[in-house]
Amino acid sequence: MEYNKLGRSGLRIPALCLGTGTFGGRGPLFSHWGQTGVEEARRLIDICLEAGLNFFDTADVYSDGASEEILGAALEGRRDQVIISTKTSLPTGDGPMERGSSRWRLLRAVEASLRRLKTDYVDLLQLHAFDASTPQEEVLSTLSDLVQQGKVRYIGASNFAGWELMKALSVSDRGQYPRHVAHQVYYSLVGRDYEWELMPLARDQGVGALVWSPLGWGRLTGKIRRGQPIPAGSRLHGTADFAPPVADAYLYDVVDALDEVAAETGKTVPQVAINWLLQRPTVSSVIIGARNEKQLRDNLGAVGWMLSPEQIARLDKASQVTPPYPYYAYRNLDGFRLLNPPRV
Repeated sequence: MEYNKLGRSGLRIPALCLGTGTFGGRGPLFSHWGQTGVEEARRLIDICLEAGLNFFDTADVYSDGASEEILGAALEGRRDQVIISTKTSLPTGDGPMERGSSRWRLLRAVEASLRRLKTDYVDLLQLHAFDASTPQEEVLSTLSDLVQQGKVRYIGASNFAGWELMKALSVSDRGQYPRHVAHQVYYSLVGRDYEWELMPLARDQGVGALVWSPLGWGRLTGKIRRGQPIPAGSRLHGTADFAPPVADAYLYDVVDALDEVAAETGKTVPQVAINWLLQRPTVSSVIIGARNEKQLRDNLGAVGWMLSPEQIARLDKASQVTPPYPYYAYRNLDGFRLLNPPRV
């Protein structure tokens, strides 16, 4: 397993992280992701640890907390061997205080997560979404208190816009609070919006990307093909409305390029798609999901080798899209490019 520093922090994490959204299987979204219980989770974690993957990501909203409970039970007796990341801020109930990042909410949410995870600290706590109704001074001073109390080691964000992340980092610097060292983001060969603003920001500010849905919400599994219906077992049947949109013609062009590179390398389509991400700037770790042992072992095969520069260029070309204003000017117009040479 390859290891990277998480952003500008001193924490070293594996290039792959196991996402536990498949643990629990409760609710209209997560029931389609997976139904993993404690015993199967323990087996998947055994396989990860054997491969050198000791990083596990969850959230309080995953299956109404069941994901954290199952992860905590499956890790019992080996907490010191692993890195645990969880997230909070999204609504966990209908009450006015059961959402957001207020001091009241964060303190209660962290205590609840610790109980479910059967631990007295989490290595990385990420805010699952930006809370525009709570002052950042309140949010970050609370996170600072949690770090000083030893309940949280590092802090991060997830799904923030560029201005939101930069605002939070500025408040941290001004108030001498801990900085976000991670940003959990959607990024894939069929979803490259991260590159337009968030990637340059991450490079400048030392924030490591933790990539979720690296296979484009199940579209890059190798099972979706031009002119063929979506396979019966695909989670897209039940979750397409939650997924980032992708035009069919664009998707199939990317899949065709992936097929070519997979044939050349002797790797699977998912392995190629994940390996491409692992070579992108600012990416600290790619979060893989697995409903079963077969899927997990296939995803673990994405490390230990590298695509060639020519293969990367071919995948880049197949997945390239014209960004919106103002980003296209910095990519396409000479005057803008001279002032801001592309870093991607």
